[in-house]
Amino acid sequence: MFCRIFRRVSHSLPLGICVKFAECACNTVAKMGKTVVRGVIRWLDLPPVWLFAMLGLSFALDQLVPGMGFEWWGGKAMGNAFVVLGVLLMGAAVIPFMLQKTSVIPRQRPKAFVKGGVYRISRNPIYLGDALVLAGCVLRWDVLPALLFVPAFVWIITARFILGEEAGLRDVFGAEYENWAAQVRRWI
Repeated sequence: MFCRIFRRVSHSLPLGICVKFAECACNTVAKMGKTVVRGVIRWLDLPPVWLFAMLGLSFALDQLVPGMGFEWWGGKAMGNAFVVLGVLLMGAAVIPFMLQKTSVIPRQRPKAFVKGGVYRISRNPIYLGDALVLAGCVLRWDVLPALLFVPAFVWIITARFILGEEAGLRDVFGAEYENWAAQVRRWI
């Protein structure tokens, strides 16, 4: 559509105007493309995406190289228990955010400082729940080498999200955050 309109208009305009118009159109399309790419990257760089990526890698490892576990009878039960515990922990961690009407989405400015409930045990119970779900699925699928993805996940989440979130909390809540952080461990 754009090309047809441009061809019609360009026949009746001087060459310099046509070139300027084409440059402007190309720049606009390039800016739109960069905005879309930034939006996709911002969406992809969320903790659940990292969790699903690690789950996918674990599952793929199991499918590509089966039999990498011990076929331990308690693996499935322990895996199920970890998954349930992780989901319950995430739920218990999200409820205070909802009650205080603040966001759980990383890199957003918090409206309230959540430090009660499960936040008395861990500064990051949602991420801890994610790690438990990952470990539980790995045990459930009996692909023990994929347990190495759990510390990798913890490292990625700490580097990409937690450190920035802690800096943001420190900026907004100051001494209140510092006192709480001194009493509660980052993970557990």
